[in-house]
Amino acid sequence: MDFLDDRLIDDIARIQAIAIVPTLLNVICETTGMGFAAVARVTDTKWITCSVRDDIQFGLAPGSELKLETTICHEISQSHQPVVINHVEKSEEFCGHHTPLMYGFQSYISFPIILKSGAFFGTLCAIDPRPADLENAKIKGMFSAFADLISFHLQQITLLEESDKAVRNLSRQLSNTIDENRQYQHISQHSLQEPLRKLRVFSNMVVQAIKERDHEKAEYLASRIESNAERFSGMIRDLSEFSSLKVGEETLEDTNLDAALAVAMSQLSVQIQDKEVRIDAEKLPVIHAFPTQIEQLFYHLLHNAIKFSTRNEKPVISISCRVLDSSEYSDQQIPGRNYIEILIKDNGIGIDDTQLERIFDMFSQLPTMPARHGEGFGLTFCRKIIRNHQGYIKAQSKVNQGTTISVVLPVS
Repeated sequence: MDFLDDRLIDDIARIQAIAIVPTLLNVICETTGMGFAAVARVTDTKWITCSVRDDIQFGLAPGSELKLETTICHEISQSHQPVVINHVEKSEEFCGHHTPLMYGFQSYISFPIILKSGAFFGTLCAIDPRPADLENAKIKGMFSAFADLISFHLQQITLLEESDKAVRNLSRQLSNTIDENRQYQHISQHSLQEPLRKLRVFSNMVVQAIKERDHEKAEYLASRIESNAERFSGMIRDLSEFSSLKVGEETLEDTNLDAALAVAMSQLSVQIQDKEVRIDAEKLPVIHAFPTQIEQLFYHLLHNAIKFSTRNEKPVISISCRVLDSSEYSDQQIPGRNYIEILIKDNGIGIDDTQLERIFDMFSQLPTMPARHGEGFGLTFCRKIIRNHQGYIKAQSKVNQGTTISVVLPVS
């Protein structure tokens, strides 16, 4: 038997979560006198039991699989019509059918479970080695009603799962919005106020220098004004670009991460060549993402690693990728989705442990680092991009030993 994929495992779990299903199977066996009843998940390639009552030692348990072609349910999945057999040996249609000959039953009844979306889920079925009186309105009405009831419960479970995902998504968006609003407030009260304050101070000093006919001082102060105006303009530009990073501006599509990395390396080719940067990258997968944002992500991560390299050692950046095991999933991840982790490791100046959370804030100025233009905003861009993809980003670092950025993204 092949291993079941996550979707089929989830379908089995959904049926088992319907508390009334075992009671339905008991009622079927007691009413019909048959010894085996089950709810089966039937796909284009598989027949799998989800819930079973087995009084005839047929040998199936939840999760057991039969070859699809050996079952009558295979035909039901195509016709969406029930099959009812009182006595196989007396049935012109089924007396020579391979399924009862293989499994040794004489009575058989199976009704399709059709989801409210119209999709075929599987069957509610029963078998027994003895004949049974099944061709009557009472039995067929019971099976039809039970199949509809199971379909109804599956719909409710699906709605609850979708609601849970929506609540998680809204909670994540709310948390992200609160965090960004906090940063915007800090920027308006502090980050943007500082260059404005300097512009006012230097302007007043220029006026005074002109009154005193000190042209050399006036020229120097004018250059300081120009420098601060340029910095202020850059900050406004960064904020404008950051605010434009919205979900919906682009379409999710299959994105080759190797290609996105190559674009970023091309954009940074001058810096890579000037500093003789060595980039060791493993082969990266194709994921469903916003292509332009992923290119920006790699650009900022590489740019940061190059910018904060040491002066006495050539920069080395290693990029690796692995699929996360479900046991490694954090509370921030959505159940039922698969994730990859991309690690970007450098041998740069590193960051003090106490400052790791701050590096993702807008215009963060860390006391343990030399002041550099735009410091912190590259990683702020990265976090916004990762949030747009419903992933997360974190950093590990030691001073003078380098930094490792961990990027976790959903595969699909």
